[in-house]
Amino acid sequence: MNPTVKYKKLDPRAQVPAYATPGAAAADLCAVLDEPLTLAPMQRTLVPTGLAIELPDASCVALVYARSGLSIKHGLCMANGVGVIDSDYRGELRVPMVNLSDTAYTIQPGERVAQLCIAPVWQAGFAAAEELSDTDRGTGGFGSTGK
Repeated sequence: MNPTVKYKKLDPRAQVPAYATPGAAAADLCAVLDEPLTLAPMQRTLVPTGLAIELPDASCVALVYARSGLSIKHGLCMANGVGVIDSDYRGELRVPMVNLSDTAYTIQPGERVAQLCIAPVWQAGFAAAEELSDTDRGTGGFGSTGK
């Protein structure tokens, strides 16, 4: 059974997160702006969505990702890579964005700016160890698998 995420519109212009297709893993988040917002190259900003959410419990997390079209076509990405919305957060969802292109980009009011994915969480226990088990990879880091 899929969890139900409660939402509250903090601004009447806010749009309810919506899945674009039946197979979509994430729902679109839209900008709530009084006027278009232009981001110069390398400029960062927080884009308001006008929404707050309530996850069912601590077994869920909301993850905010960049929209692939905005990132590949215009260089607009999440300034923090991925936004983590904890189950006990009740404030406005705001999207930290950065323009990594060499051209200014203007975000329009109501524009889809990010994706919201609800995922399960396991809070792990952490145990100190003198040794860790061996693997074929071992301590090989970035790019060490040759793929």
